[in-house]
Amino acid sequence: MKKMTDWIGNHIECTEIIHPQSLDGFAALMDEDVPAPSVVPPGGHWMYFLPTDKQSRLANDGHTFKGDFLPPVDLPRRMWAGGRLTFHQPLAAGETAKKTSTIKSVTPKSGRTGNLVFITVEHEVSTANGICITEEHDIVFRDAPKAEGSAQKTPQQAPTNGTWDITVTPDPVMLFRYSALTFNGHRIHYDRDYCQQEEGYPGLIVHGPLLGTLLMRLAVKNMGNRPLKKFDFRNFNPVFDIAPFTLTGKAEDDGKCSVWAIGPDGELAVSATAEFA
Repeated sequence: MKKMTDWIGNHIECTEIIHPQSLDGFAALMDEDVPAPSVVPPGGHWMYFLPTDKQSRLANDGHTFKGDFLPPVDLPRRMWAGGRLTFHQPLAAGETAKKTSTIKSVTPKSGRTGNLVFITVEHEVSTANGICITEEHDIVFRDAPKAEGSAQKTPQQAPTNGTWDITVTPDPVMLFRYSALTFNGHRIHYDRDYCQQEEGYPGLIVHGPLLGTLLMRLAVKNMGNRPLKKFDFRNFNPVFDIAPFTLTGKAEDDGKCSVWAIGPDGELAVSATAEFA
């Protein structure tokens, strides 16, 4: 029988033309005019190279069955834990691009919240001109929620020294449109009954990459629209569609900036750093 670590080194490749329709859809989601600019914005690459598994190959949570590309982790909850992105050169509409994905690590852990398995997948997006984006994507699989009355971890509180506050009010339509743009079938983003009854969440969960994209946009806007070179982000606590949340950040002395998302009770949802060309 294969061990989970035997999946390390597993890789897949896919190629597609960068179509402007997805850029227009993303601009509409961001409440911007269309047609959108032809260059893929930071975070926009997540709208391409989408999974196209057969309906019969989907598990109850809406994801593809584990055991093909990803190892068969026997834990029910799946979340986007964070990532590290490097932007080498622009990716533009009309170009033919290739994405290569490789499993770099599989790490089981245990803690106060139960068993966890962290998987890091390396993605490389390239065109005939060379590498455009490299990314390390961290996925975490978790135990089912504990019974009521058991000890719960107190969420880490967010810093209070941000200077770029923006309030975002998520709603089911926003989450559905992002799921549609990314062909994301994960039910935690659109099926409220599943969220509450199967996974024990109070509401629909705002996508991890959507939060990362919003923070990238905040960083670029407040750093003079300079080209983004690197972006590292980590998700600490989920954000739900039942209350507004805050995006904020501040410039650092070295020309970089810190940005983060704050939940409705002051908890740190996402923390990130951005570096510019």
